Amino acid sequence: MAAPAALPGLTEAQALGLQELLRVSPVADEIARRFESAGFRLALVGGSVRDALLGRLGNDLDFTTDARPQQVLKLVKGWADAVWDVGIAFGTVGARKDTADGSFLIEITTYRSEAYDRTSRKPEVTYGDTIEQDLVRRDFTVNAMAVDLPGRGFVDPHHGLEDLEARVLRTPATPEESFSDDPLRMMRAARFAAQLDFDPAPEVVAAMTAMAERITIVSAERVQAELNKLLLAAHPVKGLRLLVDTGLADHVLPELPALRLERDEHHRHKDVYEHSLTVLEQAIALETDGPDLVLRLAALLHDIGKPRTRRFEPDGRVSFHHHEVVGAKMTRKRMRDLKYSKDMVDEVSRLVELHLRFHGYGGGEWTDSAVRRYVTDAGPLLERLHKLTRSDCTTRNKKKAAALARTYDSLEERITTLKAQEELDAIRPALDGNQIMQLLDLKPGPAVGQAYKHLLELRLEHGPMDHDTAVAALREWWAGQQ
Repeated sequence: MAAPAALPGLTEAQALGLQELLRVSPVADEIARRFESAGFRLALVGGSVRDALLGRLGNDLDFTTDARPQQVLKLVKGWADAVWDVGIAFGTVGARKDTADGSFLIEITTYRSEAYDRTSRKPEVTYGDTIEQDLVRRDFTVNAMAVDLPGRGFVDPHHGLEDLEARVLRTPATPEESFSDDPLRMMRAARFAAQLDFDPAPEVVAAMTAMAERITIVSAERVQAELNKLLLAAHPVKGLRLLVDTGLADHVLPELPALRLERDEHHRHKDVYEHSLTVLEQAIALETDGPDLVLRLAALLHDIGKPRTRRFEPDGRVSFHHHEVVGAKMTRKRMRDLKYSKDMVDEVSRLVELHLRFHGYGGGEWTDSAVRRYVTDAGPLLERLHKLTRSDCTTRNKKKAAALARTYDSLEERITTLKAQEELDAIRPALDGNQIMQLLDLKPGPAVGQAYKHLLELRLEHGPMDHDTAVAALREWWAGQQ
């Protein structure tokens, strides 16, 4: 095992971090010896080195090599516990190695260079012969460091270690060259700002601003993946501000910068943009089971309908009537354009649609029927709706904020009570479709659905019904239909 002193230029803490990486990763030495005996070089690279130096390394390890992909496949087969080649067209072979310290997910990429032409959405891959060629094509200097194996020499031709200590994002080549090679790196800058709490260098911000439109050649799927990583990071607001300030958001999420021009109806915030970012931060603070992408998207997008619904009232106020309905439609369209799954589109847009419902509760005037409808309409999204609604209070008036919190506490207590009494989570009529058809001598068709919907409305309005009461109500409704 190499001592920390064998890694010149590192602080003691950083050297120990790398040593810890190698200590817990015997797979690094094993696989390096296989490559060395076959006449190839192998180096731990990129995010693995960066994360080790930051003390946040997981079990995902990235390597780079001068071996070509088919040679890499031969070297890992028979050694790894699983091998996959889905990325082999881009020079990457994946593997899993199980050890006493756990399972390690490994990616080995041949030295390469990526470049887009002016119209392509996919990179053209060419292979290089030296690690220096490989590192110069990487996105940022903090990801352009390597540990050469098995000798464990530290390779840092672009001063990534200095930038890591300064918490700055720079590019190994000029930003213009880097972002021309892969425009998605501009979004990656925002993502790393959100994940690592780093600041992009001024020249990086300038290039992002000047080249923002070039992001449009990148596929929606890749954009979505970066946006998700940004939103799930520890500091998403920092990354979102960078997207908006550089103009990138104008092309990937234009509804967000559009909010900067809109005052909210309470005139308590600089604009709806700032309000939305605050709601996102407050929603994150309420998460209990780790980052929740559905909640975070809903918090960010909940007011995007306001620009289209803004009206100036005669009394001088500004109104945004039905902005939740308009916003839900806009959310659905934007998420579809970004190729989100149907389930996620449905969940986020439904939360946006429901986020104002609570404000009709007033001081607790809702009937039990209204509470049942609130729970039923939210369905499995109820807990997220609770968090979104609470997060949507950003008033600086402490008395008003406390009053809103108490009112929502009251609503949650009523929901809990009714759930205990009525099994609200599974609200359904006392009669199912088969029973309706039997009682009314019907065959499957629209009339059965109409009857079921009528009984469901009665259940929501009046609470649980026994079987005989439901039968009588059904027959009365049916007679009226005739």
